[in-house]
Amino acid sequence: MKFTPFKNLITMAGMPVQFATTGQAFFLDPQNGSDSNDGKSPASAKKTLAAAYALLTANTNDVLYFIGGPTAAALTAALTWSKNYTHLIGLSANLPGVGQRCRVTGSASADLTVLLTISASGCIFRNLQFFNGADADVDSGAVTVSGSRNEFTNCFIAGMGHATPGARAGSYSLTVSGSENVFIDSSIGLETITRAAANADLVLTSAALRNKFVNCEIISMSDTAGHFAVAVAANSSRTVFQDCLFFNFSVNHATALTDAISTPAAGVTWYVILRGNCQFVGFTGIASTVTYVYGAGPAPNNGMFLSTAPAA
Repeated sequence: MKFTPFKNLITMAGMPVQFATTGQAFFLDPQNGSDSNDGKSPASAKKTLAAAYALLTANTNDVLYFIGGPTAAALTAALTWSKNYTHLIGLSANLPGVGQRCRVTGSASADLTVLLTISASGCIFRNLQFFNGADADVDSGAVTVSGSRNEFTNCFIAGMGHATPGARAGSYSLTVSGSENVFIDSSIGLETITRAAANADLVLTSAALRNKFVNCEIISMSDTAGHFAVAVAANSSRTVFQDCLFFNFSVNHATALTDAISTPAAGVTWYVILRGNCQFVGFTGIASTVTYVYGAGPAPNNGMFLSTAPAA
């Protein structure tokens, strides 16, 4: 009998693509699918994310393939991804950062306070966009990750897609309270909606231990002093940013934010480690407290990683 180690292997022109696993494959197609389908093939794909997610079984490495197209998976209710070792893979161009065509969205009419809560562990999310366009005057965001050891690659995570939640101190794009998650080639935040409150696009809570961001963009748009792109809580242990861009868009380059990262006072347990070629644009400083911020260079200084325009 021939042994087939991977029964779930998607191919194009006879070549394997995207992902291989021993679990079951299911399909989501918001453009052409139907929730009356069984979801077991692209031709019989489910239409909504909630119906497709219901097909997955925890701890089996089942994969939900999201077929990209002009129609987003628009949520009418927040979704909790609570099944360990289940995966969501976008079948579209492997775009780093913004632009993914496999989109999970929340509209102004839905007014969700969060799109997706990932409480599961050991999951993989690739080639996906999460955008919350809620306009209600309440704290809201796009994704919260309370699970651990999850991978996010080629993802765009954007909350505060309207100025009203952007003017609330508790709004965000991504909040991480789980440990040992990794974000690769991804973008977090928006440069099209002004954050008028002292919120942050990326929030790392006191329980967020040993998370890593590799070749990511953390994006914000604010002209107000005291605002940050990233908020790091006390006792958040070690957070690593490797080859990351921290970018604040200021209209007509009017005002650079004072610091990119809100960090706790010295004397509590936290480390922010900047590895490789991190770059800060639209900020005049790295962090509110730099005592436990560590750069990769041998001689750190006040201008480390900060970018300015070249001389004429």
